[in-house]
Amino acid sequence: MLEVEVAALSDVGCRRSNNEDSFGYDSAAQIYAVCDGMGGMAAGEVASSTAVSQLLGFFIAQNTSGDGSAPVEERLYRAIEHANREVRALACNRDELRGMGTTLVAACLDGRRIVIGNVGDSRAYFLRDGGCVQITHDHSFVAEQLRSGVLSVEEAGASPLQSLITRAIGTADFVEPDMFAASLEAGDILLLTTDGLTRYANAQQIAALVLEMSGDGERAGGLPGPRDLLTACRALIDAAKAAGAADNVTCLLLRFSEESRAQRILPEL
Repeated sequence: MLEVEVAALSDVGCRRSNNEDSFGYDSAAQIYAVCDGMGGMAAGEVASSTAVSQLLGFFIAQNTSGDGSAPVEERLYRAIEHANREVRALACNRDELRGMGTTLVAACLDGRRIVIGNVGDSRAYFLRDGGCVQITHDHSFVAEQLRSGVLSVEEAGASPLQSLITRAIGTADFVEPDMFAASLEAGDILLLTTDGLTRYANAQQIAALVLEMSGDGERAGGLPGPRDLLTACRALIDAAKAAGAADNVTCLLLRFSEESRAQRILPEL
């Protein structure tokens, strides 16, 4: 089984007064999540933090129950459904939280496979051998218009409707996450991130920043363990802020290794 190094950072960005993003993980259960809340005032923060905590808690509970033998894809799917129910219940039962919701992108390790589920426009990127590809598909009006050929790439980039998402956690009684899986090799890196980054950096720019900081440690000062991943998270956030960062920015990086140094978790800088 591959070992995992993990680092994550979240930043309020340049224009917001509060941070509606959340991230979380459980290293023992090997599940990792990033959410981008919406709803105004404190509601977005409640939606994203609730989704993360409920997702992780339900996934872990399945591992210790009779459901632990089910395929990882099924357990992750159920955990996302549970998170949706819990956020939805809060939104329906508390007037100050009505209309809140959140995106969600989550990944869990299954031996030498990574399984990913997403709802909304927070993304997962896969980095290998210097390349970077987006794994998830955005559930947004602009992305769907782009995939159907109605909009060109240039038109999509200039659209004022980029923030309009078509699926979210907590905005309806039922949710349908997309599920993906990929085989892993030592040295692979996975990025989970909110649109606060991806509005300002494409896959090639993300690869350049991450690999510069985390490739072999030389550019990052030869720092041990996941500290260079944390430096890469900071570099991604700084790039978004340099471009204006109108939204909150959150990055969670996973690096897969055969080495025993993995899973030494550092606090946020």
